[in-house]
Amino acid sequence: MHAPEAASHAGGWQARLELEFGLSGHRTVLAHRRHSGPLLVLRPLYPEGRHEQAEACHVYVIHPPGGVVSGDELQLHVTVQTGAHALLTTPAAGKYYRRGDGGIARMAQEFHIGQAALEWLPQENIFYPDAAVELSTVVHLAAGARFVGWEISCLGLPASHSTFADGQVRQSLELWHAGAPVLLERLLFDQACLAARWGLASCAALGTWLAFPATAAALERARAVAADCAGITLACTLVDGALVCRAWAQRADHVRSAFVGLWRALRPVLLGREAVCPRIWAT
Repeated sequence: MHAPEAASHAGGWQARLELEFGLSGHRTVLAHRRHSGPLLVLRPLYPEGRHEQAEACHVYVIHPPGGVVSGDELQLHVTVQTGAHALLTTPAAGKYYRRGDGGIARMAQEFHIGQAALEWLPQENIFYPDAAVELSTVVHLAAGARFVGWEISCLGLPASHSTFADGQVRQSLELWHAGAPVLLERLLFDQACLAARWGLASCAALGTWLAFPATAAALERARAVAADCAGITLACTLVDGALVCRAWAQRADHVRSAFVGLWRALRPVLLGREAVCPRIWAT
């Protein structure tokens, strides 16, 4: 079910996408879909085939305008019901621009996972010079829930030697389990942070790879993957059952490649499934 009307106002697009995944027989299905404004999904895909667990559902989240500008406000709300397994990704990098009249672009993502599994594996966000952005991600896990996800940011356009200039990104990431906080993170990126040795030391790309629950064995496997990554700094730690991997590099594609490598190596350990890459990653 959806609301086809495009919501906008003088300040920019207003868009909201609600998705709910449930179990039908042995297959995860997209049981509910509702959107307003330009935030959509393609049809559910099942590239993994049948499995001893529920068949996983792959979905691509799409923003048809192709970029987010100041004044835009986007919301993504995802629920995964007991027994289901959903994998969400995006077909291309997210692009954040700033219009001449200023203002802030906002993206809010909220995930509610029952005794189920969710993989949130978007492609990187590119924050153009002078962009002003607030990006928040909140993950609520019930007892018995499993989550693997990442977020990758590229500040400026390093391939074009265009720095982040006067841009500013406020980013928050929260992970809650059974109503209790596991990870609460607040980040502020600006030109000073990008250049300083106490910040990103002139690295334009960074990311966080997150999994819950995880064990010491998963941590050791993650560190083995990190040891083989070239052109990137990748550190892994285990905090209160959450496996947190931080990366920074000169290029976002290096971070994404490392994160895909982590996912390939750890998916069998964390979720009991071999890695089957979304088809859109190959295009």
